[in-house]
Amino acid sequence: MSIINIQDVTVLANPANFTDPYLFRITFECMAPLTEDLEWKLIYVGSAESESFDQELDTCMVGPVPVGVNSFEFERIVLDYVQVCAGAIDAYAHHFLLLIPAHDGQAAAPSPSRIPPSDLIGVTVILLTCAYAEQEFVRIGYYVNTEYGDADLKAQYDASLEEDALQKGNVAPDPTKHVDKMVRSVLGDKPRVTKFNIVWDTSLPPMPSSNSSFPSLGGPEESGALVPPPFNPYSAES
Repeated sequence: MSIINIQDVTVLANPANFTDPYLFRITFECMAPLTEDLEWKLIYVGSAESESFDQELDTCMVGPVPVGVNSFEFERIVLDYVQVCAGAIDAYAHHFLLLIPAHDGQAAAPSPSRIPPSDLIGVTVILLTCAYAEQEFVRIGYYVNTEYGDADLKAQYDASLEEDALQKGNVAPDPTKHVDKMVRSVLGDKPRVTKFNIVWDTSLPPMPSSNSSFPSLGGPEESGALVPPPFNPYSAES
């Protein structure tokens, strides 16, 4: 059994410009006291060909984490903890707002120079992970589609995909020169959740590794990997 159960992750400010920071609201339940903080990371998969193109966009420590339902947002500057108790909402668990101290509240956009030009436009994946005591226990993956927001560039790109594009001389725009005109859209209602068995502070039964989607979002309990072989960032590690 996991001590931390993710209840919801909301992607804020979506869609957005490619260069805008990523913003999330994360809600989770803590089932038992913890002696250490939770470490959250956001990773951008730059290419399905190699993990060497992965970019860690942000990492932060959240804690101390009280027992009950907690939430925090990557969206604003915070300098201290604020704890809001709303016990009347739930007779069995308090609801808390956790703010991260000395954190700018945003996960930076990926660096275009570290992404293969052929992978700047199209579909990729972002990974939201959480670890306790240096043990990753959950990994949440989302599809991210990047395209041109400029109508002329989009039309030029679409024309380059036609079967007779070469005969017509239709050439795709150079994406490295138009990063400021790209927009991204995160498929926030289709998360892929992978859970890992770790050692917690308590003697509760261990949680087996599994793949699932958030039940509250109505997704299937089992679904295919987001990134095709040979690189699959969602497979449970032994």
